[in-house]
This record gives sequence, structure tokens and C-alpha cells, in this order.
Amino acid sequence: MATVLLASDLPSLRHDLRTTLEGPDLVIEEVSTGREVLSRVKQGGIDLVIVDMQIGSMGGMAICLDLRHEESYGAAEPVSVLMLLDRRADVFLARRSGAEGYVVKPLDPQRLRAAVRALLRGEGYEDESLRPATVRVGGADN
Repeated sequence: MATVLLASDLPSLRHDLRTTLEGPDLVIEEVSTGREVLSRVKQGGIDLVIVDMQIGSMGGMAICLDLRHEESYGAAEPVSVLMLLDRRADVFLARRSGAEGYVVKPLDPQRLRAAVRALLRGEGYEDESLRPATVRVGGADN
């Protein structure tokens, strides 16, 4: 059984995430501020953190960087981070902050569950809905 920590200052988003993910194989915990994430992770037992890109004064990027900093010198156990992004430009920030995966809002339950499963297996996850369409110029003769 895995423990997932949901971090968002929006009760409605935490509710939607819980409803989508809750099941016999996942324990869901919630926090509403960025500062609570590190504190809860340091207590141990968290397998995955799902963090909203925008949370009060400490957003998803700052939270992820804070976790990575603490992990780098052994003050916290490594934990996978799935970031919930608001826009395409946030992909750069998610990658730069060290998040193992990201999903773009509006959240699709199937993509969200696939991302959680991938990260819990130790894999990464990049939301395929962000890939631009392939544009081909000219016909088959070119």
C-alpha cells in the first residue's frame, strides 16, 4: 500500500484528487500549504507528493526544490513529485525543479491515475496532451 500526499490550498481540488485516486491500494493524506509538505515528508512514509503549481506563497516549484534540497544532504528521504500544471509554459518549471512527473489541468482522471501509477513504480510521467501536433509541409513527393 502506498501513501500519497496531496498539496493544494484549494479544498475542491484536494477533494477531486482524493475522489479520483482513493482506493484500497492508496492511503491519501492532505495538506493545504507548501510548508506543510516538507514537514510531513520528514515524518516519513510518503511515497508520492502531488503538488499544485500554485499554492499560496510557496508554489509547486518552490516545494519541489525545497524537497530536493533537503534530500541532497540527507535531511529528508527521497520522494517522487507529481506537479499539477496550469499552462504549457509550466512544463519548463516542473522539469527544472526536479519533479518526476507532471499533468496539465484540467485534470483527466485516466491521465492522473496513469501518472500516479508510473511514479509509484519509479518511472517518470510527462503529460502527452502537451505534445504539439506534428506538422508536415508539402506532399509525399517533397
